[in-house]
Amino acid sequence: MTTVIYVYLLDEGTDCWRPVNALHQSEDIYLIVEENKTDGDEIWQFSKGDLVRCELRKLSGGEHLVAVEKF
Repeated sequence: MTTVIYVYLLDEGTDCWRPVNALHQSEDIYLIVEENKTDGDEIWQFSKGDLVRCELRKLSGGEHLVAVEKF
């Protein structure tokens, strides 16, 4: 079962986050399983296949799991 995590978008001018599907691996580690299909319009900080550590952060709309670093 996938979980939605948020990945930072690079080169946007303001802080922007993209919700992506990921699989929980252990504790705070997730595997990104969604591919960036924006044809280069968005540059994700992390990509499909990356293992990332996530933490809860307050974004617009509430608290969400956010990818903060590669594991």
